[in-house]
Amino acid sequence: MGFLLRREEVLNVEQLQAMLDDSPVRAAQAILMAAKEGVVDAQALLGQILLEGRGIARDEALGLRWFQIAAQGGHLMARNMAGRCLEHGWGCAADEVAAAKAYRLAAEAGLDWAQYNYANLLATGRGVAEDQQQALSLYRQAAEQGHAKSMNLLGRYLEDGRFCGQDLDAAVDWYRRSAEGGDFRGQFSYAAVLADRGQVDVALEWLREALAGGNLKFLRTAQKALAAANDPQIRAMAEAYEARATQLTL
Repeated sequence: MGFLLRREEVLNVEQLQAMLDDSPVRAAQAILMAAKEGVVDAQALLGQILLEGRGIARDEALGLRWFQIAAQGGHLMARNMAGRCLEHGWGCAADEVAAAKAYRLAAEAGLDWAQYNYANLLATGRGVAEDQQQALSLYRQAAEQGHAKSMNLLGRYLEDGRFCGQDLDAAVDWYRRSAEGGDFRGQFSYAAVLADRGQVDVALEWLREALAGGNLKFLRTAQKALAAANDPQIRAMAEAYEARATQLTL
């Protein structure tokens, strides 16, 4: 049995976002209708729910297609998400060169997530020639827009003095801002410098934050670093990280 939808429900993307929490199937139908009517935000949203299988059958290839349609309509996040699909092979054969192009176009238009993603490819030479200076510039641009993950990576460049002058105070400040912005890697980076400065109690608080939000790959890497720490309280956190990583594999 179908749902009767008012036109404003079809066209109001903010309302559709809220509907996804309460009634994913009904929201997906409304999003599909709006996308077919040419509402670019709805087209991008349709790509996302197809990618996730949220309220609609999962179809990564069709999700990519809707991202591409929305990108042609000028939707920057959709272009970035098309890049993500191309980079990771979601609904297509992985193509890092095409992903880099999609990221670059959105990055040049000022989208912070695209700046971050394109910088990652530049920093590692995937799909594009390695260019650390350009990667650093893009991380800085995204960080200055409030992108927490870019803040952490900018901090790393500044702490290490890689391809820029070393500036430890600036590095710590970017780590702090990244941590406060919710990035688990930024929280770990900030905790590390706090521990080195003897502020162990505060460092432990940020390590707990990173533990709660971290993914499996991060937890495994962080656990090894914590196990080698000098401070016994910091070192003890390695057990909690290992336990959480085990939970995520179950």
